[in-house]
Amino acid sequence: MKAPLPRAPRPIIKGDTVPERPVSRPDIVFVDGVRTPFGKAGDKGMYAQTRADDLVIACIRELMRRNPALPPERVGDVAIAATTQIGDQGLTIGRLAALLAGLPKSVPGYSIDRMCAGALTAVTSVAGEIALGAVDVAIAGGVEHMGRHPMGEGVDPNPRIIAEKLVDPSALVMGSTAENLHDRFPTLTKERADAYAVASQTKFAAARDAGHIDPDLVPVALRHAELGYGVATRDEPPRDGVTMEALAQLKTPFRPHGRVTAGNSAGLNDGATACLIASADAAAELGLTPKMRLVSFSFAGVEPEFMGVGPVPAAEKALAQAGLSIDDIDLFEINEAFAVQVLAFLEHFGIADDDARVNPWGGAIATGHPLASSGVRLMTQLAREFEQDPSARYGMTAMCIGIGMGAAVIWENLTPAADAAAAQITSTQDTEDAA
Repeated sequence: MKAPLPRAPRPIIKGDTVPERPVSRPDIVFVDGVRTPFGKAGDKGMYAQTRADDLVIACIRELMRRNPALPPERVGDVAIAATTQIGDQGLTIGRLAALLAGLPKSVPGYSIDRMCAGALTAVTSVAGEIALGAVDVAIAGGVEHMGRHPMGEGVDPNPRIIAEKLVDPSALVMGSTAENLHDRFPTLTKERADAYAVASQTKFAAARDAGHIDPDLVPVALRHAELGYGVATRDEPPRDGVTMEALAQLKTPFRPHGRVTAGNSAGLNDGATACLIASADAAAELGLTPKMRLVSFSFAGVEPEFMGVGPVPAAEKALAQAGLSIDDIDLFEINEAFAVQVLAFLEHFGIADDDARVNPWGGAIATGHPLASSGVRLMTQLAREFEQDPSARYGMTAMCIGIGMGAAVIWENLTPAADAAAAQITSTQDTEDAA
């Protein structure tokens, strides 16, 4: 076989300059986010006869409608996550959803999977594309139709993972990993988990009734054999008025006399999310108003049997990258897959169970957790909370992830009111320093 001929150097033309490698990445911003109302999985759920890809399409179309200054052809990529990538959640759903949503055929797309952190990973993936200059605007999101595609459907785990004792069998059952957390941290009692769950439901109901949730919900047309035609405009899972007494009566399906119940966990749900991520320069050029700046992000692995502690090392890594401490974080949006998982995070960092910074508008125990879609729900909700609290500068979105992982993303508040508040603080500090 002949050796390849050496490539001739490109001739230098008069006036050529050697491009310098950028020393820093561009600022990456969260422009806008939407989601469908979340539904209950199963035959009686409102999305029982709605396709998963149609939920994503509704979100992409709404993003484009809400941001008319964005030319569709400027969308550089579409990353959509799904945990169970079969049926109407398969076949490179990012590309198909982009086409079906009416984006130009020149816009590419792809699918991604990191279980519960799928949409969060879609955001960090397109952020990487933007940081490297491959694109300057992208759509990222996720979908899970757990009624049509239960978690684990069609999978075939390699038997070696159990036979060779790489993990305990409980690592493959998320509810069992939550029970393991209760075992490891005896101070995280069922009573604390139930109290946290009641607070999540109460806070979400208050936020919804105050009008904080609805602005980012995409109405979805419904057709159901029993319920007829309709429009989904509100989340189906919340249980208003739930009490500690009611939660105490629930069964513990993962272990006899256990502590994890349907009341202190997120449910099995259907829903989709999508958001617009861009470089700050592209947003300014197009007249888009960014809500948050991506400061840092990190993923971490932990023992699969104790999956719920994953956000702890992920948060520590993200904070170290940003040069921040946990005390610098003014708002937390932590996914509530299980109450005990959030409590483990709070206890590690010395944060009270009822700290006002943590999930101030409730979380997945109330809204539901359609697996791969939830990461963008956290971001969208954080962006709204930033608008309501201009004094908050930094926020964190964090999640535990199946098979022993965690994720954390740190965001900076970019709302105009926050800029004004920051300027006032700086001016006051300058005055004090001068004095």
